[in-house]
Amino acid sequence: MKSLSNIDFSKLSLLDSIIISSQAIREDFPAHCVLSELQNRIKEAKSYVSSEYEPSKKLEKLLKLFYIHWNFGSANGIYKLSDVIWIDNVLKTRKGTAVSLGVLFLHIAQELQLPLNPVVFPTQLILRADWINEKKWLINPFNGDILDKHTLEVWLKGNISPTAELYENDLYKSESITVICKMLNTLKSALMEEKNMELALNVTNLLLHINPNDPYEIRDRGLIYAHLECNHVALTDLIYFVEHCPDDPVSEIIKIQIHSIEQKKNILH
Repeated sequence: MKSLSNIDFSKLSLLDSIIISSQAIREDFPAHCVLSELQNRIKEAKSYVSSEYEPSKKLEKLLKLFYIHWNFGSANGIYKLSDVIWIDNVLKTRKGTAVSLGVLFLHIAQELQLPLNPVVFPTQLILRADWINEKKWLINPFNGDILDKHTLEVWLKGNISPTAELYENDLYKSESITVICKMLNTLKSALMEEKNMELALNVTNLLLHINPNDPYEIRDRGLIYAHLECNHVALTDLIYFVEHCPDDPVSEIIKIQIHSIEQKKNILH
């Protein structure tokens, strides 16, 4: 994994942050190809919307271009979750998650000077367009649909809790670092599920660069080290989690894992 010691994510655009993160995780990440492909898309998009003057009309045309003509959208059938998160792969296949599709669409829209921002909603990333003297638009990055508040309330009740309510701050603009962490956490879970532990470890180390003392990230790093049979460092991380989150229900399971690792160490000695 490349060193990130001199990287300040707060000074980078969302896209640049994700490209640098991807390069840090994957040695083969083709940053130059991604930027070149996006430049071509931006050029085509500028031409496609050039006949419109109102920002809302430009955004309507851009949604049509991205989701209908270019055919970006959600993946169907059997696929690896990590494949729909890596933005180089999403540009090739045109299939992604709300975050990966949202990041690409957002970058193109911002290059067209459209007032679009990310919102890390409790269930998924959505995009928010704010118009002067007009009602804001909330966009589903999976398909480009305009969302109403009733739909968002249904999402909350179906995914969070039947008693969940929609609050105004659920729709506030999210900082780039929040979006990056959302994307990295989803990628880490996917890689762990796919048993690609070396790359998952790189993602965890990147998340710990952003938030060095997060006990949940340290726990996940410990679980990855345990899978890689690096038992000494695994124990250090897992014990750290149990000490800092003793009331977390998962702590009891982690204690069992710690005991199992300690037994292995005793047998080896």
